Amino acid sequence: MPTIKAPERRSAARAVHLDAVAGCPTHRVLGRLGGRWVSLVLKELALGPRRNGELTRAVPGATQKMLTETLRGLERDGLVGRSAVAGSPAGVAYRLTALGESLLPVMAAVTVWAEEHIAEIDAARSDFDPRR
Repeated sequence: MPTIKAPERRSAARAVHLDAVAGCPTHRVLGRLGGRWVSLVLKELALGPRRNGELTRAVPGATQKMLTETLRGLERDGLVGRSAVAGSPAGVAYRLTALGESLLPVMAAVTVWAEEHIAEIDAARSDFDPRR
């Protein structure tokens, strides 16, 4: 019977772990919410539907390309809906879907936690960084 060497065992264990992570709902959702502009876009859309230009002004740090990619990803995940807007000029408006709206209390809880604990995180980082 052939023996399995340590690197092969580690490689197999890593593959199993990566498969489990890829299927983990929490990991997948946090991966979406962790996008650089996602929380800012969701926060803006929580106020109501917004045209693309309004979102561009509300999130001035994002390039048009990044804003478009963020909106498409949120639309793909069913969190944001897109609709044509008649008028001059004609355009597109984005809004939270029911699924997106159901995420708002979670985002609010994370915001409260972050505001309460960011000073502790910053202090821990300051203590840690000089050791590196």
